[in-house]
Amino acid sequence: MAKGKAKGRGGGRARSAEQIREPVDGGLAELVPDRERPRAWTLLVDGAPQSHVDLDDPARLDFAYQRRLGHIADLAAPPGSPLRVVHLGGGAFTLARYVAATRPRSTQQIAELDAALVALVRRELPLDSGWRIRVRGGDARAVLGRIPDGWADLVIADVFGGARTPAHLTSAEFAADARRVLRPGGWYAANLTDGPPLAHLRAQVATVRSVFLELCLAADPAVLRGKRFGNAVLLAADGPLPFAELTRRVATDPHPGRVEHGRGLADFTGGAAPVTDATAQPSPAPPPDAFD
Repeated sequence: MAKGKAKGRGGGRARSAEQIREPVDGGLAELVPDRERPRAWTLLVDGAPQSHVDLDDPARLDFAYQRRLGHIADLAAPPGSPLRVVHLGGGAFTLARYVAATRPRSTQQIAELDAALVALVRRELPLDSGWRIRVRGGDARAVLGRIPDGWADLVIADVFGGARTPAHLTSAEFAADARRVLRPGGWYAANLTDGPPLAHLRAQVATVRSVFLELCLAADPAVLRGKRFGNAVLLAADGPLPFAELTRRVATDPHPGRVEHGRGLADFTGGAAPVTDATAQPSPAPPPDAFD
């Protein structure tokens, strides 16, 4: 977190040499400059880190979970081939920028409920005018419901209200709608958060398994062992997934992770029941020291 106080004007936008602070629909947004890179910023909402963006190098992914999602985008099609991607949750549009930079001519749609956050990001961290990225305002599930069958190569769910995923974006019915939007052979990826005893994460694996044929889960080993709260990236498809290559990439990241699939993932899930719209709950709130 940046040091120093920002002076406000009429309760609106506030600036200092260190940061940009502005109220948005979901709370207080902060853009904190990266001290090592002149045009890189971290977005936080109510103190929870949401995104990191380097305007000079949009292909650079700083957060570990975003690197794992980047690996998935890299492996979803041959190098350089354009993708059709749906991003549920916008943040600072980090993954959309990454896909646009690494796969020119890709067509992308972003669903983001927080209109004030979108305005802040567009103003302070503008998208390249040549990128084929459309930002759609509204609830992620409602926006997903308006996308035609079979349109997307990749759907990425990364939706948080504050630091929790809303309940209606955790159910089997939601996962089935994501599957509807995918072309044959398309992939669904989700950023999930949980901590011990990992009941939410195990239930999410069971939920997505009830809809898709193939799954894997990438995370820090300490998170998978239930030692601490953190992110896990779930990848699902109806066809083969590149388990070996994804495992290699995740294991060689600056913050190495582990990939579970097959029997290992089944053992991890431990008989958890799928979640439906009738039983869905938001993801757990992070502990007070999660972002220290």
